[in-house]
Amino acid sequence: MSTLPAPVFDDPKHHLRLYQGDCLELLPLLPENSVDLIFADPPYFLSNGGITCHAGKMVSVHKGDWDKSRGPDANHEFNRAWLSACQRVLKPNGSLWVSGTAHVIHSVGFAMQQLGFKLLNDISWVKPNPPPNLSCRYFTHATETIIWAAKNVKSRHTFNYKLMKEINRGKQMKSVWEIRPPEPWEKKFGKHPTQKPVALLERILLASSHEGDLVLDPFSGSGTTLLTAFRLRRHALGCDLSADFLSLSLRRLCSNLVQVQLSVSALEISFSSFDFPVDPPRDPVDRSNVANPCRGILPRMPASCSARERVVILSEAKNLSALQMSPPLQIVQQELRFYFIGRTNREVIFSVQAASLDDARQKFRAHGHSDSDALFIIKTETEIYVL
Repeated sequence: MSTLPAPVFDDPKHHLRLYQGDCLELLPLLPENSVDLIFADPPYFLSNGGITCHAGKMVSVHKGDWDKSRGPDANHEFNRAWLSACQRVLKPNGSLWVSGTAHVIHSVGFAMQQLGFKLLNDISWVKPNPPPNLSCRYFTHATETIIWAAKNVKSRHTFNYKLMKEINRGKQMKSVWEIRPPEPWEKKFGKHPTQKPVALLERILLASSHEGDLVLDPFSGSGTTLLTAFRLRRHALGCDLSADFLSLSLRRLCSNLVQVQLSVSALEISFSSFDFPVDPPRDPVDRSNVANPCRGILPRMPASCSARERVVILSEAKNLSALQMSPPLQIVQQELRFYFIGRTNREVIFSVQAASLDDARQKFRAHGHSDSDALFIIKTETEIYVL
């Protein structure tokens, strides 16, 4: 059997890997019976010149060439092919979740029956605020269907029934889920046309997997499955064809893998307060009905802070905060400092004041390090003003 290509992202500590490529080419390279849970959001075959409503405007439905229909027969053969490849890598008691609209989900369900999957549930995911139907000739599309299936009829699939009942206030959870689309905080690093909300993946992973289980997403898109797996202490593999979508996934993952807390007090700056918590908190909470799901993600600044430093995660993430001062002010000191975070121990293995990233990397190498020693580079920009 051929070996897997080099991943575009590999985090050995948290067992997260992302590959660029076609899942039909990559899945055969994975070991048989090796995956505990699969979530798949395959192409819906919607991008065929139709229209929809976005932000109150009529827009063309074109998510990309990957979403174009090739005809019912070809579309169904594609679904059979990737489902068969997923079935091979599932463990005997593993299960599979597939989301879709009416354009694809009936083909998926039929293909599952043809391949011998055991159908467990069809979940109706209700979207509280769907876009209106502009033609006024159909009911407003307010749901997606998610099929949950076990590998075969002999499978003893995982279902964390008590946890689901607890989340549902002591009542059996039904197969109708009302979960909002991705919140603004989930799209701060970019948008994906079919991005799924973290709350949806949290419920799926909590319902049918355990900590340490291996989760696979063959159409990883914006990386929601890997991000949720990391937060819930699962291991995860993902792949996608698009370099742009993989870059978006990396930005989202990196923003969660590294958190930085800086303390600035008057004119004395202490870097002893740097904190790099890269293990996710134990927080198996269903956020589907939480008003502000991003509350508590970022660390609080100490009450004594008189200013804020801009922190830039150099994996294309945007600034987390910007220094804001009222004029007139006189700047007395400016400093750029770069912190190299180790790939294995996740601590600061090297820090240096430098004029640019290239200068910092040259100094990093000059001290006997190789580029592969670091997983992240964090740049801090300090500006001190006097009134």
